[in-house]
Amino acid sequence: VQLQASGGGSVQAGGSLRLSCAATGRTFGTYGMAWFRQAPGKEREFVAAVTTGGATTYANSAKGRFTISKDNAKNTVYLQMNSLKPEETAVYYCAAAARRYSNLHSYTQSQRYHYWGQGTLVTVSS
Repeated sequence: VQLQASGGGSVQAGGSLRLSCAATGRTFGTYGMAWFRQAPGKEREFVAAVTTGGATTYANSAKGRFTISKDNAKNTVYLQMNSLKPEETAVYYCAAAARRYSNLHSYTQSQRYHYWGQGTLVTVSS
């Protein structure tokens, strides 16, 4: 599976961006997908995930402002980010899991994912 992330860029605080992650290779619908981010000097952190069944889970910091969605026909997962904050400046990575997990919490853990995209930079200025 290859993942290609796009949609990053520069935006002012309070603005919006939509990230896309296109998957090629194996059947897209069999994987849970997620977005993680890594700010300079910090560890990679979970942002949002969507399961094969369409259930979603979010980091507390993302709830109410970010929306993850997927289009199985296009083999693409999206992350709509609204009301962005300067502290959310980071490289955003999409990830895909090679198996299903029985609980949503598993989808928040980076070690559960087997495939990673190259990352797309999001810069939020104050």
